[in-house]
Amino acid sequence: MSVVLACDLGGSSFRAALIDRHGETRAEQAVSGPALDDHLDRSEVAAEAWWALLLEAAGRLAREAPALFARIEGIAICGVTRTQIFIGHDGRALRPALTWKDARAGEAAARLRGKLGDHPEAGRINAFHPLARLAWLAEAEPERFRALARVLEPKDYLNDRLTGRQASDPVSMARLVACARPGAASPLATLGLSAAVIPTLLAACDRVDPVRAGLPAPFDALAGIPVFCGGNDSWAAAAGLGALRAGYAYNISGTTEVLGVLGPEEVEAEGLITVDWGGLWHLGGPSQNGADTAAWLAGLLGGSGPVGARIEELLAGSRDPQPLIFLPYLQGERVPYWNPDLRGAFIGLNRRHGPTDLAYAVLEGVACLNRIVLERAEAALGRSVGEIRFGGGAAANPVWAQIKADLCGRPVVVGKAREAGLLGAAIIAWTGLGHFPSLAAAQEALAGTDRRYAPDPARKPAYDALYALFRRSEQALAPISAALAALAQDPGPLPGLAAARPMP
Repeated sequence: MSVVLACDLGGSSFRAALIDRHGETRAEQAVSGPALDDHLDRSEVAAEAWWALLLEAAGRLAREAPALFARIEGIAICGVTRTQIFIGHDGRALRPALTWKDARAGEAAARLRGKLGDHPEAGRINAFHPLARLAWLAEAEPERFRALARVLEPKDYLNDRLTGRQASDPVSMARLVACARPGAASPLATLGLSAAVIPTLLAACDRVDPVRAGLPAPFDALAGIPVFCGGNDSWAAAAGLGALRAGYAYNISGTTEVLGVLGPEEVEAEGLITVDWGGLWHLGGPSQNGADTAAWLAGLLGGSGPVGARIEELLAGSRDPQPLIFLPYLQGERVPYWNPDLRGAFIGLNRRHGPTDLAYAVLEGVACLNRIVLERAEAALGRSVGEIRFGGGAAANPVWAQIKADLCGRPVVVGKAREAGLLGAAIIAWTGLGHFPSLAAAQEALAGTDRRYAPDPARKPAYDALYALFRRSEQALAPISAALAALAQDPGPLPGLAAARPMP
């Protein structure tokens, strides 16, 4: 039996699996990490840590299923995006990678927008934009900026380590590619850069190169095996859910939440990302908050066991008739607000509220955010989607799936694959190997569905009212969020802070 090595580099773990040409997972391993260096608006990680995780996960597979590991025909990696690794001319990372959460480029972004005039990309530049982060690097670390040769995303970095070739795909590099197009002012040229910082662009199913000889175990045994370019985690998971088709929406709820709608033509909507997904136009994008928000609540309330089981335990309790509103902006927000200074809040607490009420509020708050993105995308497209394909860790929770269906007013369909990103990576590899004539054919053959949750009409009036209050709460509290974020930069002599400050 032949298999491919499919990998999914997530926000808090690295997964690797051996998947056959029927889409069946024959062996799977998950390794936690790497730990992010987070402090206020900073979020970094050493790129070398991802390489260590790949070696560990693949090594475990080789030990668990040596006969299958020896039958690997191809390798494909998908991974987190909006994360930049700055590569020097010697091929090494110049500094730790800036993760999807890093917001230090906010002021640099504002200055860039002023310089770019009416260039089409100017309005999209914010603290999370790769060009803004390059501007920040130029200002904050000029020596490293001068040594810059290339910008890679995490899965591209791992492909480079495996093959010695730097390449990426047009979806992952969409924003930098847009900065290379001529306009009223060339965005890259504004920083003194050329398009050479963008690696060679390949389709997801294109071969980067074979695994090179001389790598550490277990890849020493895979020299010559083709490595395919792969895609970002959202793109791959959408393929694994069978949602890479016009008129579908997908929702990935992993460490962060991603919701997107796919249409046949290019449209724009406020706060949403428009990207050409190879003939399909994607409208939506990643938030900062998803299943990680549920993990935060579980940790806050205490208890033991996996997060999923703890949330199910909380939801099994009794709920107060008066609902709570939860704004899920614990780490600022990307789509649809692109505002690192937003903050979370529970609104409407009374003396009767307990852990169950908090749990429902968290799940409903994230679903309200889903609805905002969905409504903006559908309005821009001029049509409603037929269903939302749902994947990620949260998709295992039937209560959350039903809440999303009820609040969004659309059927929510959970994919058959427990790890949609891994299946998407396998779809890439098997298509690249020629076992399917196209990605569409591979998706049709391998991506099935498991459970369907229809909206409950009886809940619509209450959820519409709750959603309206959610939107009003966002507007009312945004200025307070900004003031609190500013206060964190210089909090003064607040109790509990003295021990955290260095001694003179």
